[in-house]
Amino acid sequence: MTTYEYFSEADDRAKHFLVCADEATLLYIAALGCIEMNPWSSRTQNPNHPDWCIIDLDPDQNPFDQVISAAQTTKDVLDAVGIKSYCKTSGSTGLHIYIPLAAKYTYEDSKEFARRIVKLVHRRLPEFTSIERPTANRKGKIYLDFLQNRPQATVAAPYSLRPKDVPTVSMPLDWSEVAKGLKIVNFTVHNSLERLQQHGDLFKNVLAEDTDVLAANVQLDDLLANG
Repeated sequence: MTTYEYFSEADDRAKHFLVCADEATLLYIAALGCIEMNPWSSRTQNPNHPDWCIIDLDPDQNPFDQVISAAQTTKDVLDAVGIKSYCKTSGSTGLHIYIPLAAKYTYEDSKEFARRIVKLVHRRLPEFTSIERPTANRKGKIYLDFLQNRPQATVAAPYSLRPKDVPTVSMPLDWSEVAKGLKIVNFTVHNSLERLQQHGDLFKNVLAEDTDVLAANVQLDDLLANG
């Protein structure tokens, strides 16, 4: 079993994190009863440079069609500035949108990049989205969470199980599937392997591609300035 020592500024001390890099470690984690897998966005080779940027669409009691609309709008914003993105279910209530970064930027860069994106999404969907972190300030709206792009922040990994009566799976999607009728409960421990065999790994390019964040920021800033 391998661990990685990382100094946590939040805790003002070094902490040791488990590194899962092989099947044996994965089985060890499962044996501990860890149903969910919640990795960092970076690897030990570049701990302060994430492999991806995440837009976490986190609903309150919103109809799931609104979450789908928020995801589609996020893709529209990203497509407008030529940014490739990949969507998956959270396995719980929301959707996660990943943007490949190839460990070329810091967490701060990733966070501010995501902040620009969600500002534009919120501008287009103000009636049911929010970028306010305090729950009370969101007033029941979908939280467009860009603050997951911080060191040690985690979300459920692609293909991670979630602890439900019938365990759901955080399932990568083709963007054509992010449409009315999509349901998180359709992806479970019972059918996910068959789906993976049929469709392959729809998330593999998240670790194979990159994004010119600096160039994208210029375009995003122009959209923010000009509406």
